[in-house]
Amino acid sequence: MNTNYFFFAALLILGVGCNKIDSLTQFELQYEESVVIPASSVLNLPFNLFTPEMTTNSESTFEVNNTNKDLIEEILLTKLKMEISSPSDADFRFLESVQVFINADGLAELEIASLNPVPNNVGPLIELETAGNDLKEYIKKDEFSLRVNTVTDELLDEDYEIKVTSDFFVDAKILGQ
Repeated sequence: MNTNYFFFAALLILGVGCNKIDSLTQFELQYEESVVIPASSVLNLPFNLFTPEMTTNSESTFEVNNTNKDLIEEILLTKLKMEISSPSDADFRFLESVQVFINADGLAELEIASLNPVPNNVGPLIELETAGNDLKEYIKKDEFSLRVNTVTDELLDEDYEIKVTSDFFVDAKILGQ
């Protein structure tokens, strides 16, 4: 009977210990870029906006977190927000839908987040629904870019500058293990 209690206690301690060790190799990455939605004269037609290439600095980021790109198990997009920087009094009611795709050299483009439809009561900040794809191959590259595909349902009389913030969860093995 005592061996059963000992075995159960050992399993419990081992399980808690493994979760604690796992948390030491998990960290967040955040990237921020801007896109401009130009003033428009057409409605209900999709158009694409491209972010400049974003340098990942993945090698140094992984090193700071005691790992390297060969030990990355998974990278997930946990949050993608879009916020209007200008005009200052604007909101996202002009959008009917939005999709965000990730691109990196040598890899196929992949949808990572979307919002369809965009609610009519939305303000200057929206959070898109993430697709849940493993993005480790994209983030391990030196650079990646985002393509934002939007459909508007209102005419825009001026350019809209949008800040795109993406948060990634990284799960890695401990360096050398």
